Amino acid sequence: MEEGGQRDRRRAAPATVGAEGRQIFVELGEQNFDAICLSTYRTACKLRFIQKRCNLHLIDIYNVIEAVRDAGLNAVELNAGISVTRVENLVSSLFNQLSKRLPTTYTINARECTVLLVEFLLAAIDSEPDSQLTVLFVKAILATLCGGKLVDKLRYVFSQVSDSNGVLVQSKFDGFLREALKLPTAVHEGPSFGYSNTLARSCFPQQKRVMLNMFLDIVANPPQCLVWLPLMHRLANVEHVYHPVSCSYCRCNSMTGFRYRCLRCRGYQLCQNCFWHGNASGSHNNQHQMKEHSSWKSPATKLGRALGRTLGCVSSREPPHPIYPEEPERTLNLANIVSVDSASRQDEEHKLIARYTSRLAESDVCFSFPREILAEIKRLRVEHDAACQSSPEKGSTNPTLLAELRQLRQRKDELEQRMSSLQESRRELMVQLEGLMKLLKAQAAGSSHASPSRPSPSTARSAGAVSPQAHVYPPQDSLAGVGGDVQEAFAQGSRRNLRNDLLVAADSITNTVSSLVKELHSGFLRLSCEHVYSQMLIIIIFKFYLLTCKTNSKW
Repeated sequence: MEEGGQRDRRRAAPATVGAEGRQIFVELGEQNFDAICLSTYRTACKLRFIQKRCNLHLIDIYNVIEAVRDAGLNAVELNAGISVTRVENLVSSLFNQLSKRLPTTYTINARECTVLLVEFLLAAIDSEPDSQLTVLFVKAILATLCGGKLVDKLRYVFSQVSDSNGVLVQSKFDGFLREALKLPTAVHEGPSFGYSNTLARSCFPQQKRVMLNMFLDIVANPPQCLVWLPLMHRLANVEHVYHPVSCSYCRCNSMTGFRYRCLRCRGYQLCQNCFWHGNASGSHNNQHQMKEHSSWKSPATKLGRALGRTLGCVSSREPPHPIYPEEPERTLNLANIVSVDSASRQDEEHKLIARYTSRLAESDVCFSFPREILAEIKRLRVEHDAACQSSPEKGSTNPTLLAELRQLRQRKDELEQRMSSLQESRRELMVQLEGLMKLLKAQAAGSSHASPSRPSPSTARSAGAVSPQAHVYPPQDSLAGVGGDVQEAFAQGSRRNLRNDLLVAADSITNTVSSLVKELHSGFLRLSCEHVYSQMLIIIIFKFYLLTCKTNSKW
């Protein structure tokens, strides 16, 4: 990184005394940017403040191009003069359109922004003697200070300083540098980045023909006179970047913006404020080479990237800007459509476009092919509508379709009746089940009151040993795995009818659900899943209950 020298106390002042009294310069002086030691960072910080104070960072380069075109400045020579009123109208249209695009939660004062920007433009003109307000100056200043990508700005600048073959014109580029470098001069940085007659040649010393892609290399390797331009864009990109490390000088816990790491002192890092003001501590001094970081990467990410580079898994770095075709886009030649006389050449672009469209609308040759396409589309649409209308009529006169439709309706009525009967049987089964459960509980409660003490398992086993039916029934308790109330309910042989009733009910439910599932799989019955699930739930409950009883008793 190339470091600038110490701040020049004898920096040139604007030519007019009134420039110091302008509001935007008063606010600029309150920021104390002159305390920054490096001239490149000092200039970039000042211009970034001007950009944000005038809300130009919210305006894209394409909005500037559109506003310049609507103002009719594209039909005027670059070196032609322009009035202050016309500049005010252009700037006012920029901010009025911006206020319409912004959300309702974010508002700007378009009038105040217009006044501030026009004051700054006039101060930039007054910063150099024998300067005048030209179209090239307005385009250069707005393209430099507006928001957007630097590549898009440089493409627009190249379109203004190149010829029809896409080759840079040195005289036009020299004029652009003269106007663009009035920005550093307006903020009192003229000694570091002022204009001289040899700057245009020094930017591209080895090339005789400078094309678009070569001109865009300014993004990666800017000339010394424009080194503040990429830095101003980098400042905008890192304003909200957070670095979770502490500064080695001011001991702040975290950094916002740029982070600078010394390449000689191990673990020595500075925040942007300490680095810009030349602060140093310990064995570190300002002569050490520092590396600028615009983002934070965790140690794991760094290790992964290092391993990827070692193993050859990481591709090479992308170019600093996209590669564009060298030949410029050819504009449409409308000379064979409408004759342009000397008077019409002075008209604005919108009037020319309106004249061309009116002449084309009167011509039948130019629109014969689209008219044929529209006629074909209309014919196809009519055929489609006719086919859609005839399809129901054909279906209504087909006896086969009508017979199938009647059969389907009959089948639908039968299935609906079958479903209603099945639902009725399900209700009856549920009522029977509820009655059986109540009876079972009541009998269990009565038996517990009649015989409060239960025979011990040893007594039951001894009684079963002398019984002649010992080989038919096992000696242990047949309901040992069930609860006490259920054992009492099923202990006597006379109560086995209740279990038989439960088995019959469960089998009936099983048969009913089986028929429902068969009908459901046949595709004709549209039974809701909740009926089937309820039946299955009842079956699972009874099967589990009866299975528990069967494991401990042979019926």
